Amino acid sequence: MKVILLALGLVFIIEGLPYFTFPDRIRSYLLRVAELPGSTLRTFGFISIIIGAVLVFLARP
Repeated sequence: MKVILLALGLVFIIEGLPYFTFPDRIRSYLLRVAELPGSTLRTFGFISIIIGAVLVFLARP
């Protein structure tokens, strides 16, 4: 359970850093992302899932 909380905390820190440090750039980036077609977003999401699964596989004890 501690590992899950640690991982979740790290995700929040990493995800929050760009919003804290570059709020205007993030806003313009999100506006461009909103204009992308759903298939492109789905592809990026799938690639992210695969990369995450590989990292979890490599980091397991």
